[in-house]
Amino acid sequence: MGTAERRVAPGDGVTAPEAENGPGPGSDQRIPAGVAPRRGGPAGEAARRQDEGSGGEEQPYYRPLWIEEPAQKRRLPDPVRTAAVRAVLIAAVTLIQAMVAFLCTMAGSWLAFPMVLSSVASTVVATWGVLDVWVTRQVWNQRNGVVSAPSSTARALRRERRRVRRQVRAAVRSQERIRRRQGRAGQLSHS
Repeated sequence: MGTAERRVAPGDGVTAPEAENGPGPGSDQRIPAGVAPRRGGPAGEAARRQDEGSGGEEQPYYRPLWIEEPAQKRRLPDPVRTAAVRAVLIAAVTLIQAMVAFLCTMAGSWLAFPMVLSSVASTVVATWGVLDVWVTRQVWNQRNGVVSAPSSTARALRRERRRVRRQVRAAVRSQERIRRRQGRAGQLSHS
């Protein structure tokens, strides 16, 4: 190893070149908890003086375990996700049944015929499960999706919901006004 590849040993006061500016993105170097990386430049000098002024102890540097990144795709809606999970489970059971049927057939077991029949039935159910995911997704998009066609059902439903919410808010406001007026009238009559 050359001098440029020297690592940090706790307590020796020597800093590795990689640790001077902190670990780079994607580097998998471990920095001991008792050793802080040296910072270069004027900001690093000020931080070093501050560290020395506060008892000479160096602050440990902890690298985060992970970095949050924004999701590339939006999450599936709940009904669609439920249908997808159901379809995957049914498909997994179907594949297991098919494998057991094949192995029973190869072994000449009496269980081969019932397993073949149940595999055929499971294949039909698995096909239904996949179609259910597709239909559920289409229905959800039709009801809640943003469709730019003028005849979009989703837009009409949202407009209707907004109108109902406005009416409910107006009714609540008028009820509160009536209660306040009755409360004031009651106070005046008692005094």
